[in-house]
Amino acid sequence: MKRNILMLGLLMVSMTLFAQNTEKNKINDVLDSWHLAAANADFEAYFDKMTKDGVFLGTDAMENWQNEEFRSFSKPYFDKGKAWSFTAVQRNIYLGESGNFAWFDELLDTQMKICRGSGVLKKVNGQWKIAHYVLSIAVPNENVDELIQIKEEKDNALLLELKKNKQ
Repeated sequence: MKRNILMLGLLMVSMTLFAQNTEKNKINDVLDSWHLAAANADFEAYFDKMTKDGVFLGTDAMENWQNEEFRSFSKPYFDKGKAWSFTAVQRNIYLGESGNFAWFDELLDTQMKICRGSGVLKKVNGQWKIAHYVLSIAVPNENVDELIQIKEEKDNALLLELKKNKQ
């Protein structure tokens, strides 16, 4: 009896881990094909991987693109056959308990050198879709002071404007 209970328990744990790995593989495929669609300037395939209300946060402080705005901004790049080329070199995926959402972080090889992407996916009609994506340029800690000097003037002006508009 104890042996049967133990076997049943091991079977359930194995099935859960298999299901999680299967979902993570599906998510990996979505993210890889999303990046590939941009590299191939395939507009429809790229935006098909995002939710209708998807958000893309770019590297510029003011790049908070809602889906339709991001489509409009991106379309000329895709039309020229020159979007962007990001290749994941490392990725971590985490599944929510409900199995309907996941979040991830990834290191990317890009034309801007190493960047970090992170985001949230949700299941829509049984398919994983990117609901929120954040792109940031990875800066080595020893170069932060130099970077601050480069962007200080523009950041100070933007901070003043943002604080003024917040009131």
